[in-house]
Amino acid sequence: MRVLLADDHQILRDGIRRGLESAGEDVVGEADNGEEAIALAIETKPDIVLMDLSMPVLDGVAAARRIREEVPDSKVVVLTMHDDPERTRAALQAGAAAYLTKGTSFADVLDTLRRVQEGEETLSPRLAASMLEHLGQEPSRNDLLSDRQVEILQMIADGMSTKQAARALGITQKTVHNHLNATYRRLDTQSLTHAVLSAVRLGIIDLHSTPDDGEAA
Repeated sequence: MRVLLADDHQILRDGIRRGLESAGEDVVGEADNGEEAIALAIETKPDIVLMDLSMPVLDGVAAARRIREEVPDSKVVVLTMHDDPERTRAALQAGAAAYLTKGTSFADVLDTLRRVQEGEETLSPRLAASMLEHLGQEPSRNDLLSDRQVEILQMIADGMSTKQAARALGITQKTVHNHLNATYRRLDTQSLTHAVLSAVRLGIIDLHSTPDDGEAA
């Protein structure tokens, strides 16, 4: 796994770099501001950009959006001290594949990076519930998604990963992702979290929040 680190705190970058290298992963570059992160992402084409939100020159949300546009094969994982729903929502709208806070253990950060790199998508019920509290309600519409799309989205909302959903349904993970991509188009969204939240607001699925120890990918 090739990782680009983007954070304006040198000590934090050093610690994460040492941890990743000890785990056998490759750190292809380090950036201390958003503009540099974009330039390095274009140059190195990493599998994952581990991105802070509060950075000089250009913040992490704007940088994440540009990276997803310029290097679509690179996935962005946010690691930040901010855990408020509005910043989370902005980062996910910008195309972040996962959102972690800096209280997360390195083991969980590494696990999340590897799962995202493998194409897994999961949703933290606690994160989704927190975000949902800050969103308005929309009228129910139950004709947008197929039964299988609803089934998969409900599994994700209940905390399953795409790999777990595929196993439970007896289908491939690629088929699950195909259904999710169709769901994104029908709900006019580009992220798993917003697809789940939109479906909850429309009354298509239910969100049953359960306590968890940290943010999931």
